[in-house]
Amino acid sequence: MKNIKLFLAVSALVFAVSFNISAQTLTSLDGEKINVANQSGKVVVLAIGASWLPLSKDQAGFTNKIANKFKGREVVVYFIATDSTSEKSKNFATNDELNAFATRTRLTVPILRDSDGAATLKKYAIDQIPSFVILGKDGKPATEAFGGLDPKSDISIPISQAIEKLL
Repeated sequence: MKNIKLFLAVSALVFAVSFNISAQTLTSLDGEKINVANQSGKVVVLAIGASWLPLSKDQAGFTNKIANKFKGREVVVYFIATDSTSEKSKNFATNDELNAFATRTRLTVPILRDSDGAATLKKYAIDQIPSFVILGKDGKPATEAFGGLDPKSDISIPISQAIEKLL
């Protein structure tokens, strides 16, 4: 009986630790905590970029295109800002500056903050921004990250095709 109790206790601890490692909670510009991997059976698209990056304007357009295409379906789209929250960083941006970025680029999806980008980049093995990550309904990455942008091609097409396969 002791062995069973010990096994159950260790199993619960391992589950709790692995759950916390797989979860990623980010903060929206209005202060709401969002667990991007726990979206109740929805496909989640993460557009990972930065307000200071010139290609983020193009990324915002592609992000809006994807959000509009899947509006009303089981798809959630977020822009993950990797701009630093530390005033000492050269990549620092306030929430007001990120809101101005959203206005300037006409970004229509919620912006979530990853204070220095390290957590998101590491979690999804991203080596460049801008990038897109698609999480399946189980909250796990469903494809390789779509990294980099070519302004001459529409990255929303292969991303949309990948999303359709998950729905």
